[in-house]
Amino acid sequence: MSQDLEDRIQRAVENFMSGYGCAQSVVAAFADLYGLDDTMAKRIAAGFGGGVGRMRMMCGTVSGLVILAGLDCGQTEGADREGKAACYKVVQELLETFKQRNGSIICAELLGLNGCPVVKNTYVPDERNEAYYKKRPCAQKVESAARIFAEYLQNKQK
Repeated sequence: MSQDLEDRIQRAVENFMSGYGCAQSVVAAFADLYGLDDTMAKRIAAGFGGGVGRMRMMCGTVSGLVILAGLDCGQTEGADREGKAACYKVVQELLETFKQRNGSIICAELLGLNGCPVVKNTYVPDERNEAYYKKRPCAQKVESAARIFAEYLQNKQK
């Protein structure tokens, strides 16, 4: 893999470790490739953290992959069914790869909250401290999603 792509993967992890959400971290690491500045990328992805608004649904890193796929190959004409299909194919392939490598694309499952009720209306994120990072696999999921997208870009160039 090229050094540029390796640097982007590392940047995604650094973003997360600096306090950005999982989706923000992944999207911001690649956004400049699509003409988005860092601030706008982080704003676009902000609501997807914590499994979409901290509701523990689809993992934020996976949402980041979906955003990046849309930036890379999303159709811009409403009636372009072939364009939609091509983008959906990329999204499904990226998400299947993530699921194979990580076991799920669902935040609650990745956090081991299976069977535990997700408390509603808890929109306040947990404090980022040493204990947070120790008990959460999120940094590894950020790295995984960024690596999957980097591999996608690398394979596209072949």
